[in-house]
Amino acid sequence: MRTFLSRAAALTATSLLIGAGPALAYESTEVSDGGNISGRITFSGTVPTKMIVPDNRDVCGGPREDPQIAVSDDGEVLDAVVYISDIQQGKPWPEMTEPPRLDNRDCHFVPKMVAMQPGPLVIVNSDPLLHNTHIFYGRRTAVNLALPKQGLEIEREFERPGILRITCDEHGHMHAAGYVAANPYYDTTQDDGAFEITDIPPGEYTLIVYQRTTGAKEQTITVEAGQTATLDVDLAQ
Repeated sequence: MRTFLSRAAALTATSLLIGAGPALAYESTEVSDGGNISGRITFSGTVPTKMIVPDNRDVCGGPREDPQIAVSDDGEVLDAVVYISDIQQGKPWPEMTEPPRLDNRDCHFVPKMVAMQPGPLVIVNSDPLLHNTHIFYGRRTAVNLALPKQGLEIEREFERPGILRITCDEHGHMHAAGYVAANPYYDTTQDDGAFEITDIPPGEYTLIVYQRTTGAKEQTITVEAGQTATLDVDLAQ
């Protein structure tokens, strides 16, 4: 069972997630009868673009129309995160072998969507010029970090769940988004727009698809024991 909620409801839920209040504690437990959610995120409309005239053209390239949604040739969205927002108990967090990385590369952020459990994020400058990575929760600065040298790597902690807005103060065309998870039930879209969330305790949940330009699309979905609920979302609708 899936129910689309209104855009207003989705934006309200996202605002609550971005806000300053602490999230309820997540409790890890054994999940023996879990189900799964899988699907594909697409954008069927005309991808919005923004005209940019970069500085440092030898690295950043020349003037161009810059797509605001990363999509494949088949319209599959490559820079979205999908997560369950209202689950307080379930599978353990995965063991983190190394922290996620956010790279300033060729005057782009790589990846365009960085999703992570609370903890460290390594911010990298791969370009032979100054970048200033500025990361916000909503309008509130979380990190404002100058990266003056190529090869510089700096680690910062992100402990509060929420959506991150990522910009470069030196290159205004550079944008990305992030998600610090409140629970381990999340995934980013792959090269074919696909996602999969596994080992979910049976029940009804709120599932959110977030992309920086389209914002949040929120649905309710029912997960049954041992079953996979499929969900395809067109962010242009």
